[in-house]
Amino acid sequence: MKERAKINTRRRLYRILFVSLIFNFQFSIFNSLLAQEMTVQAPKSVYVGDNFTVTFVVNDMAQDFHGPSFKGFSLRSGPNRGIQQSTSNINGQWSSSTQTTFSYRLLADVEGTFTVGSASCSVNGKKISSNSFTIKVEKLSQAQQQQRKQQQQQQQRRQSYDPWAQQPQPASQIDDNKLFARTSVSKANPYQGEQIIVTYKIYTQVPISQFAIDKLPGNKGFWAEDLSANQNRVKQYEETVNNRRYQVAEIRRGALFPQESGKLTIEPLDLNVLALVQAPRRRTGTMWDLFDDPFFSNYATQAVEYPLHTKSVSVTVKPLPEAPDNFSGAVGSFSVKGGLSAETVKSNEAVSYKLTLSGHGNLMLVTPPTPQFPTSFEVYDPQIDDKITKSENGISGSRTFEWVVIPRSQGSFTIPAYQFVYFDPSSGSYSTITLPAQSIVVEKGKGSSSSFSGKDNVQLLINDIHYIHPVASLQSVNDKAKVGWPFCLAALLIAALAAAAVVFGRRYQAQRGDIDGMRKKRAIRIARRRLKKAAAYLGSDDTKHFYEEIYRAIWGCLSDKYSIPLSQLNRDTVNSCLLEKHISDDQHQSIMKVLEDVDLARFAPGNPETQKQIIYDEALNMIVNLV
Repeated sequence: MKERAKINTRRRLYRILFVSLIFNFQFSIFNSLLAQEMTVQAPKSVYVGDNFTVTFVVNDMAQDFHGPSFKGFSLRSGPNRGIQQSTSNINGQWSSSTQTTFSYRLLADVEGTFTVGSASCSVNGKKISSNSFTIKVEKLSQAQQQQRKQQQQQQQRRQSYDPWAQQPQPASQIDDNKLFARTSVSKANPYQGEQIIVTYKIYTQVPISQFAIDKLPGNKGFWAEDLSANQNRVKQYEETVNNRRYQVAEIRRGALFPQESGKLTIEPLDLNVLALVQAPRRRTGTMWDLFDDPFFSNYATQAVEYPLHTKSVSVTVKPLPEAPDNFSGAVGSFSVKGGLSAETVKSNEAVSYKLTLSGHGNLMLVTPPTPQFPTSFEVYDPQIDDKITKSENGISGSRTFEWVVIPRSQGSFTIPAYQFVYFDPSSGSYSTITLPAQSIVVEKGKGSSSSFSGKDNVQLLINDIHYIHPVASLQSVNDKAKVGWPFCLAALLIAALAAAAVVFGRRYQAQRGDIDGMRKKRAIRIARRRLKKAAAYLGSDDTKHFYEEIYRAIWGCLSDKYSIPLSQLNRDTVNSCLLEKHISDDQHQSIMKVLEDVDLARFAPGNPETQKQIIYDEALNMIVNLV
């Protein structure tokens, strides 16, 4: 009996242990799922003229945040990122939690019901999204406006009699020497395409509780990348300016790539800060004045909203020297590696050829390489894999181009050496990296193929010409007994095909006569092909890649049309070329307007999706007219 009792007790313990393990496992899964959730805090309805806040909350450390477009509202500030971390001890068990918030300050402009799309971010390498939501904007009636005005007046009267009320400190009493903002650049005289770092800083001798950016700079003539999006906290340190010691906060850092030479301006940044100042207590003439005594402190800390504006900064961009024909457009410091995935392959089997460009500079604007393959190789468009890192030192990383190649003939082949030419700003000259030529042996694979020993030889394809098998005898058509429905059906088909050929032949001749119509269709087809990649980003939030493809399409078309090397393409050279070729004023102005609109659209306020569609249509019309 004792042995059996021990066995039963042991079984109970095992069951308890098993249940507890299952519970803890499910609880951990629930917590992990809960941590990767994005919720929205927003009012369901507001009134015209109201300022309100929309906040996206993530129960973990979030990065790569992409906010929605707020159609129907004016963006005051945002996204303003906040991180809250807490630690607790319950029954000896320590636990910690992290919460990331992204808030927007908005103004309701017009009456109506508006749908706000979803936002997305990355948590522990996994992408999560929020749900879309609607906000109803109503118009205040006359009675509601009067009631709101009365409430504000009553609140002001209550504050005037409140002994503990803190009176706002006029912003003019803050000395500009105690609180200001500046813009600094890493290089004031860069080359065209060279990466420079722009930093926006707050200098202060008074405590600051928070800040909000009101207006982002629109840097015309630059390709810009934000380097502050993934920062968990604001970088702070001390710095001496004019023999005065300041606390410095780096609130924003970006990488700028000048796209044209000459004098370019980095526009100002507008922001608001809450400064904590000491203000004297107000006497009310009541018994509460007994406490307005130095023993209790004559001053109270008040938060004062103070606007800051950085000054514009000018940089002088040097043009690149005359470039070699195979210049890739890369400006910076780079290395190249790559080659075939195999040195021996069978015919009709796929092999890959990779080129990886690594370094520090304008990687996202580099022209895709064009290695030369033997004519008997079937080559597909390259797949591009970007591993680009944004840090406080700028843009760096790698871009890998991978081609899928299928040799169709057997033999020994050589892929010529590939030369990657880039401009090195540190030396002020062009550098060339050469990948040596690579040989590949193609053996006989499934399906025979002819020996192919030279690039100029003609490939012989199997099943090209078949032997003609002799027919024993021809049946006499006059033999009516052997002419049945198959013959009649064939005759009807031949007649129908002949009639269709006549109809389509006349239509083709009519179309050939419409030369302008054919030219227009061809131009639209070429334009859409150039903008195909950009069109893929129209319905997404990926604004960055959309404008990259728009840039490539526009500059590529101008380069082909007017024989301008890609390395020399900028608005000045295009403008000079149009003047030399005596292009009509309307087309001249249209081309220059599109180039300017593309630069401005990336930073202009408003609905990004609407701006993208407008820019796409303008680029399409420009390319159609050029072709």
